[in-house]
Amino acid sequence: MTIANRIKQHLDSAGARYDTVAHPRTSTAMESAEAAHVPGDDLAKSVVIHHENGYMLAVIPSSHQVDLSTLQGLLGRRIGLASEQEIDDLFEDCEMGAIPPIGSAYGLPTVIDDSLRGHEAIWFEAGDHRTLVHMTGADFDHLMRGARHETFSHHM
Repeated sequence: MTIANRIKQHLDSAGARYDTVAHPRTSTAMESAEAAHVPGDDLAKSVVIHHENGYMLAVIPSSHQVDLSTLQGLLGRRIGLASEQEIDDLFEDCEMGAIPPIGSAYGLPTVIDDSLRGHEAIWFEAGDHRTLVHMTGADFDHLMRGARHETFSHHM
């Protein structure tokens, strides 16, 4: 697999300019950043959240961790991490743990941490553990313009 079908279709239909970066197989977003020689603060990772009305994506830098209690307070609802089975059902064209941060491609609302705004470049998982999507920060910001922006993570 290289880039997940839904992500490729979404990026292409949005007219997004991007390229892909191959790297050795990894298990985590931070390992992907290291393997591809990109800063962890510039690699957007997805955390799948469940709540009483369904699911959403929380997008943070790979060098950060979601503060669930802060996010729960911002959203005003009880939340938790989605199970592996729930994630697999939602992202059928992606490998487990390689979830792209473009929730709109999967019909999911997205909340993005403010620490990802204004970067020169952004990378993110393409749907497998060997490929990253790369684009300018301005293009990523434009692509994510419909997402809610909040501060809900901290550096690990």
